[in-house]
Amino acid sequence: MQEASGLARALPVASLLPRPVPLQAHARLLDSVASFTHHRDIDALDHSLALSLAELAPAREVLLCKRAADGRRLESLVRCVADATGEFAVGACDPDERDPSLQPVWHCMDSQRSHVVAGEDSCHRLYVPILHEGRALGALQLESHSTLDGARALAEGFARIYANYITLLNESERDKLTGLYNRRTFERHLQRMFRPVAVARRPQERRAPGPGTPAVWLAIFDIDHFKRINDTYGHIYGDEVILLLAQQMRTCFRQDDVLFRFGGEEFVVLLSGHDEAEVRGALERFRERVANCVLPQVGRVTVSVGYALAAAGDYPESVIDRADKALYYAKEHGRNRTYGYEQLVARGDLAAEAVSTGSVDLF
Repeated sequence: MQEASGLARALPVASLLPRPVPLQAHARLLDSVASFTHHRDIDALDHSLALSLAELAPAREVLLCKRAADGRRLESLVRCVADATGEFAVGACDPDERDPSLQPVWHCMDSQRSHVVAGEDSCHRLYVPILHEGRALGALQLESHSTLDGARALAEGFARIYANYITLLNESERDKLTGLYNRRTFERHLQRMFRPVAVARRPQERRAPGPGTPAVWLAIFDIDHFKRINDTYGHIYGDEVILLLAQQMRTCFRQDDVLFRFGGEEFVVLLSGHDEAEVRGALERFRERVANCVLPQVGRVTVSVGYALAAAGDYPESVIDRADKALYYAKEHGRNRTYGYEQLVARGDLAAEAVSTGSVDLF
């Protein structure tokens, strides 16, 4: 016992401690974390995470895959790849669940465990799940010619930070009652959607897409006589009506359509279609489905719908205004109806708007 104690005293204290990490490495790591958690835009956050891991691991390629809420498909995929000069390029890709190269990513999400694979192509691949409260939100794939065992703790740490942060961002983007996107998210989504055409455009450049090209349409729904429902039955039943409408929106519209609660009894959907007839058909099916629902206390509830084309060269506020004019036309002409702005203008029921050439600030 004394011998061992003497040996311990004889050894330098530094030899008994883990080798310290250089302060520069700590600073670089903290800088990367601060950089990617600075973002409030989820797309920018995803790009920053992939780039940070590629630079710190180091890896020649990083893949960030995110699962949709239903767990059955990939919602998004971001790839960061080094070119011949070592510079990284980051971009979003269209996820394809049938791609065999993504099977290990699915396995990682399902097993909820990290693992390293040495491939036959002399590449090492590290798979790390992104977990939150026992659910896999997605997974990371890091690829390198050298072993990635040393990068495992780093990637797992980034995955934990990302899971916590993305959950907070998602909660801030959602309406607390319905779970649909909120008005703040709607404003950001429109700003992003129109950003490519917001500079150096002229009023006459507003144009519909060419034949065969899907366009985006903005539709606004308003619950008819909602104040009467609240005054007669109380706000609890009013909330039940709002929840019903949100449920019907999820059921009726496609996964690619973006659903929002704009505020109060007003809702918005951004949907794509090849022509107005296709869009009008989808909106009419929704309106009829709501009208056919019967609530125990309230009975039947109806909605009025107005929609407009979000054409290239548009201003966001102009699209909202056109859809709003169609909505109010529906409410003034009997409610429980669907009208499109372009259709009303073509019939002469509404005067065509003068295109604004002012500021493109949204609100």
